[in-house]
Amino acid sequence: MNGLQALPDIDEVKEAFELLDDWEDRYAYIIELGKKLEPMPEELKTEASKVNGCVSQVWLVCDRREGDGGGLLHFTADSDAFIVKGLIAILFCIFQDKTAQEILNTNLEVVFKELNIEQHLSPNRRNGFVAMIERIKHEASLH
Repeated sequence: MNGLQALPDIDEVKEAFELLDDWEDRYAYIIELGKKLEPMPEELKTEASKVNGCVSQVWLVCDRREGDGGGLLHFTADSDAFIVKGLIAILFCIFQDKTAQEILNTNLEVVFKELNIEQHLSPNRRNGFVAMIERIKHEASLH
């Protein structure tokens, strides 16, 4: 074990957001989530793993792991921006170690509406967030 705390599930993130009154506190929480990401080995940070559409540098790779009922998709990602690492962590709270079908069937609009997150992101961050989601869904479509 690498000593990192496991990411919470998305319901725990929603509960935390409800407890935090203002967006400064929520941003701090998002950044803390980003610190819980498993480290991404430097050799995985390639042009092929780079997520296009992000202003910050973002790398994302996917591998298939066997689990209950079949293959689960496990993601590793990193960014050079703390808030973006936190946004990655939120996506991992939703998608990490799920089947490709579970990922493709996830209705993110409902989740983001509950978190009220998209309107608190700059247009560039929102575009990057959407690019990360599209990359995850694309990876799922390949499996």
